[in-house]
Amino acid sequence: MNAFRTAVAVLLSTVVASHVDAADRKTIKIATEGAFPPWNAVDADGKAIGFDIDVGRELCRHAKLTCEFVTQDWDGIIPALNVGKYHAIMAGMSITEKRKQVIAFSRPYALTSNYFVIRKELDVPVMDADSKIDLSRNDDETKQILASLISNLKGHSIGVQRSTNAEAFIREYFGDSVEIRSYDNQDNLNLDLASGRIDGGLADYSVWKTFLASGQGATGAFYGPRISGGVFGPGVGIGLRKQDVDLVAIFNDAIDSVSADGTLAELSLKWFGADLVSR
Repeated sequence: MNAFRTAVAVLLSTVVASHVDAADRKTIKIATEGAFPPWNAVDADGKAIGFDIDVGRELCRHAKLTCEFVTQDWDGIIPALNVGKYHAIMAGMSITEKRKQVIAFSRPYALTSNYFVIRKELDVPVMDADSKIDLSRNDDETKQILASLISNLKGHSIGVQRSTNAEAFIREYFGDSVEIRSYDNQDNLNLDLASGRIDGGLADYSVWKTFLASGQGATGAFYGPRISGGVFGPGVGIGLRKQDVDLVAIFNDAIDSVSADGTLAELSLKWFGADLVSR
């Protein structure tokens, strides 16, 4: 009987503790990469800055939460979430079906547009800069543009950040037609592109815009269509543990609020010079 009472007491205390944790959670630790400007970066004082960080602070303000940002290497950012190192991820992370198998996501707080950047001296056929590829579509126009892009870049070295949707796209659609170079972060990719060690790269528009506007990016230029959908997912969301359903709901409500009052659009204009949040 004593053993039974003890077991019941332990079970009840666990249930109560879980309920209290869900109801009274006030301080949230959010991970970001810190190497993906202007989405996220680290300033001279070692503090996280960028669009993700400003949005996160606004979301926490609306949700009446105290949030602390920490930096984490991209390769380990999801595993560290799942072992409880922090509560959430805000790192320009696209929502994809593959990632949804291991973590939960909030609704999107931004959209993504992916482009190739190549060295200006590269001898490749001209492509319409206003063309688009939506990988969720399978029409003839999309197939034709994609086929031209693959043909034009055949034999060239293309850099991508490791474990990203850009890498998944290149490997799936380009295969052996290009030499794929994978990098631990975008900064190292940019260095190799600027120095001519690779011919081009694939990344988000906002990341390229910052690079091309710098002296380092003077030798590069956008090439080809905007690429979205498919492996790139419906947009950028907050990564959360699957069991934290209450936190998903809290962040979703906060995203609705900062979207409706125009805060998201203002922050997008601040960091990207364009509205990457409105459909």
